[in-house]
Amino acid sequence: MVNELGWFYIGGMTVLFFFWAYGIVSFLLDLKNKFIPKGRQYLRGRRRIKEKERREKEREEREEQLY
Repeated sequence: MVNELGWFYIGGMTVLFFFWAYGIVSFLLDLKNKFIPKGRQYLRGRRRIKEKERREKEREEREEQLY
């Protein structure tokens, strides 16, 4: 049989488990909704910049060949 201190311990561990689980779920949702989209956006931007630089370089090379 559980005495008062045991009930207090069980209740405290239940509350701590709730906040621990809430923290993990919140972190995973932040990853899904904030960090992963920002990372994808960053990579898309880097690819666009590289592609633009490549096209600009090709354009300059063609101009040099014309003159």
